[in-house]
Amino acid sequence: MSQTRSAASHVRFVRRPEPEIAAAAAADVAVPPQPAPASAPTPAPRAADRSDPPAPGPIDFETFAGNLARLVEEGGKAMAAYLRPREEGRVKDDIAEEVADVMKTLGHVAEYWLTDPKRTVDVQSRLIGGYLSLWSSTLKRLAGEEVAPIARPPARDGRFVDPEWTTNPFFDALKQTYLLTANWAEKLVEDAEIDKHTKHKAEFYVRQIASAVSPSNFVFTNPELLRATFASNGENLVRGMKMLAEDIEAGDGELKIRQTDNSKFKVGENLAITPGKVIFQNELMQLIQYSPTTETVLKVPVVIVPPWINKFYVLDLNPEKSFVRWAVAQGLTVFIVSWVNPSPALADKGFEDYMRAGVLSAIETAKQATGAEQVHAVGYCVGGTMLAMTLAWLAAAGKDAGIRSATYLTTQVDFTQAGDLKVFIDEEQVAVLERRMLESGIMDGRVMANAFNMLRANDLIWPYVVNNYLKGQAPFPFDILYWNADSTRLPRANHSFYLRNCYLDNKFATGNLSLGGHRLDLGRVAIPTYSLATREDHIAPAVSVFNGLQLFGAPARFVLAGSGHIAGVINPPARAKYQYWTGDAPAGSLEEWIAGAEMHPGSWWPDWLGWLEAQDAERVPAREPGGGVFAPVEDAPGSYVKVKT
Repeated sequence: MSQTRSAASHVRFVRRPEPEIAAAAAADVAVPPQPAPASAPTPAPRAADRSDPPAPGPIDFETFAGNLARLVEEGGKAMAAYLRPREEGRVKDDIAEEVADVMKTLGHVAEYWLTDPKRTVDVQSRLIGGYLSLWSSTLKRLAGEEVAPIARPPARDGRFVDPEWTTNPFFDALKQTYLLTANWAEKLVEDAEIDKHTKHKAEFYVRQIASAVSPSNFVFTNPELLRATFASNGENLVRGMKMLAEDIEAGDGELKIRQTDNSKFKVGENLAITPGKVIFQNELMQLIQYSPTTETVLKVPVVIVPPWINKFYVLDLNPEKSFVRWAVAQGLTVFIVSWVNPSPALADKGFEDYMRAGVLSAIETAKQATGAEQVHAVGYCVGGTMLAMTLAWLAAAGKDAGIRSATYLTTQVDFTQAGDLKVFIDEEQVAVLERRMLESGIMDGRVMANAFNMLRANDLIWPYVVNNYLKGQAPFPFDILYWNADSTRLPRANHSFYLRNCYLDNKFATGNLSLGGHRLDLGRVAIPTYSLATREDHIAPAVSVFNGLQLFGAPARFVLAGSGHIAGVINPPARAKYQYWTGDAPAGSLEEWIAGAEMHPGSWWPDWLGWLEAQDAERVPAREPGGGVFAPVEDAPGSYVKVKT
């Protein structure tokens, strides 16, 4: 029999690029797949050859024992960091309600399969048959035969890229057992005849559980972690436990997984550094006007309304990635709203407040500062939803705020197909959330951040758990992940309105939403519209954006960009990455539109600029921030954006 290479037989340390893979995923950057021919057999265990590393010396058991003692000590610090805020009453655990919802949801799936004996036998046979096939395949491998794997991980799955997951029969069998079981569980949900929302929740919960119990997440079932542990005599676990204690402390009793080296970034120093001034502020927002870099500018200025769920500087990360800096360099007068990070004192501020004191105040200030009669309005994500509601409200009220055109970036107005975020939103869950917000006055930004991370747990949670706390490696600096972790709080009234009227009841799309004394009808919004969706968006799915555009009163220019919710938007032309598609005005299905669309390499930014110039190409001398009407309050990026949650 050929010799096998076990994790314990050598201690070569291979540093896999999980941080880069996960960082790319967090930025919605497409990670090149690791293709494997469908018919490729799993290689039999091979004998050691000259290319193998030399066998290591014996483990230093004295050092190993010392590190185990340090591990226990650091574990005590982690436990203390977890318990202290609970003992002091600063943290209340609501895990019981969350677990109850998971069990209730999965109980509906189990009920479907167990109430019919025939279905019960069938589902058991599926799993047992898969295990028997794997057992037979493993025996053949041990006998030296080459056999095709019974189960394969997805092509872009970074958990099992270490060679020993394939070359070592034990780890290969462990991996395939896990994949068989996870695929079986997902198939159970898929085939269960239960209501649509319950099935959606069950699919999500099963994916979360499967991600959590992956053998790649545990030291004794991950060959790379075993090698690292033996090579360092357990030092990696000590470093990891120390980071775990620090991250629980940083989260005030909750685990705040570090996804990047936070010490490398500071807003106003190497993030959000495009020159400009805060020219106006109120209790909900600061308005920044950026300094011109061209002699002339388009007469119609641009006002950007970012989401209040995250901070605006995703549009101004650094000079190379900054959408704001690029727009200014093209001769646009750019204003952007920087939302307040609200305290409980703002608990009762709702959508109407954000519309009046936010969107409408920003537009009016921009017009006064530039002397322009109109503005081009841009809304990103929920900022775009707010912009659309504002336009519908203006139309219903018979008012003209001077909005020349509207641009929507990954914006939903119809939430019928709003993706996995709808898992967290039903009457029962919203009621629980409202009860919690009633006590605190706000939605903790960390809760929302955790929800977004859970949408892509295999990219944004588990790679960091393995890398940080088991390998003991600090993550690499990555600006988008720093921004992603720089979460904001949400006022109770505003967040409740958004969840109920958009995600839960979809009143905006159906014409049943009232705001500021008027019923909103998107069919009355007929100004020129540019809408960008991204093909891999998990927050505002492209199909949801596309369908919503058909509710407006005039045809829109729809553009579909490659990548996802962040990288598909933040895609500077100089980087020459991804692609975008253009075609006819949205009608019918997204699939039909894509079939007839034209693909263009690179960034969509120049396409948008050309569209703006087509609306009004008149140019005027460049304007300085404030225009002599508003005295600058402070330098950009202002102080609101620097308030931490």
